[in-house]
Amino acid sequence: MAPHDPTPTPDEPGAADVSGASAPVDFEVDLTSQEVLRRAQVMEALGPDWDPVEVLLGEEAAYDLLYSGLDAQQQRLYDDLVAAGVLPARGDGRAAA
Repeated sequence: MAPHDPTPTPDEPGAADVSGASAPVDFEVDLTSQEVLRRAQVMEALGPDWDPVEVLLGEEAAYDLLYSGLDAQQQRLYDDLVAAGVLPARGDGRAAA
């Protein structure tokens, strides 16, 4: 399927003269003020009661629960994933009982 507006070849009428084309120009955008605003909005959305330490402790408890009660095959797979570096080592290197 042909494009609707094909690019004219240099010898066609209406073709742009590229011999006097300008050099590429650096283009920069400073997003510092937008990043500061975004961070302020995130902190406002989290609210004054947000406790990052409590959140991290909750995540650790969730991981302990996730990897608890594994049967022998699951434990072997868990150990293989830890040894391969896919999962981080936790505690003594064994999933919680």
